[in-house]
Amino acid sequence: MQYLLPSLRLWLVTFLVCVIGYTALVLGFAQAVVPFQANGSIIVADGRAVGSQLIAQDFTGPRYFWPRPSAVDYNGMGAGGSNKSPTSPGLTERAEQTVARYGATADNPIPADLVAASGGGLDPHISLAGALYQAGRVATARGLPAAEVKRLIEAKAISAAGSFAPERIINVLELNLALDQLAQ
Repeated sequence: MQYLLPSLRLWLVTFLVCVIGYTALVLGFAQAVVPFQANGSIIVADGRAVGSQLIAQDFTGPRYFWPRPSAVDYNGMGAGGSNKSPTSPGLTERAEQTVARYGATADNPIPADLVAASGGGLDPHISLAGALYQAGRVATARGLPAAEVKRLIEAKAISAAGSFAPERIINVLELNLALDQLAQ
């Protein structure tokens, strides 16, 4: 019993320093240095939050670019892969449905990132090839010239890791928002 009070005091000091103090310090630093990222990288359009720059959303209409498949149904509360092996009939079936949805053929092969889910299931980016693959469908659905849609894709493409990963990627939500602004 004689150790109870000192133990509680030590617990309280540790809690205040390690949990409250450290969290407040890191949050305050993040708010001062990178407030957009510290607040979830929320993208605002027309005065309302439309999504996060970091989490994929499911777009299904032909007027929009479609993201990579998601093993977690684009639920930001729980990222995760499907854990299915490459020989899984369920994985094969999902891939066949995706290929059919895009209308891919042997003469018009689909980029791999449009068929395979990312490891976390929430990757908000597609490859430049994946976006260009969808450009014709989106241009037709919106009544826009394909060249204009391709120019927008090129303008939105980034090299996220510079020379370490030179393949360019595109954030699907930002691309779709730019398309909506282009239509206005």
